[in-house]
Amino acid sequence: MYAAVLAACLICVGSPALAQQAKIGIMSVQRVLSESAAGKEARNLMDAKMSELRGQLNAEGQEIVALQEEIEKKSSAWSEEMKQEKRIEFQRRRREFEAKQEDAQFEMKGLQEKELTPMLKALEQVVDSYGKANNYTLILDEQSGVTYFSQAIDITDKLIIELDAAMAGQN
Repeated sequence: MYAAVLAACLICVGSPALAQQAKIGIMSVQRVLSESAAGKEARNLMDAKMSELRGQLNAEGQEIVALQEEIEKKSSAWSEEMKQEKRIEFQRRRREFEAKQEDAQFEMKGLQEKELTPMLKALEQVVDSYGKANNYTLILDEQSGVTYFSQAIDITDKLIIELDAAMAGQN
């Protein structure tokens, strides 16, 4: 992305006539994803799934903590065989719990990719067509290393509107 910023600078420095004609826009992909209708819908879906998974994991985590507390409190009264059985059970349940946590993270990552990939592809097309239609020389994402820009060149709000229209057309 630094190459794009460097290219813009070279265009402006290399040719004063071209620099006067250069039209540069800045956008925030993060803001587009969080404020667009499709982005909000995806966020709600992911939040609901995360709450569901968190609820399942919290219940199981509490059971494991209760088992650990039981082992700590009652182990002095148990036989060595019983202590060993409870330790093995605790370790097994902890490993299963860790595997479920990992599965939940994998599931959330898959859901995020499933929801965001079509939106990012649509956004790429929206930015391309918006840039051509509005005679932009360069459109950059604000997280690409841009250290300052005037809000006058921020086109994020316009791109949110365009993305909402493009995503509505896909459904």
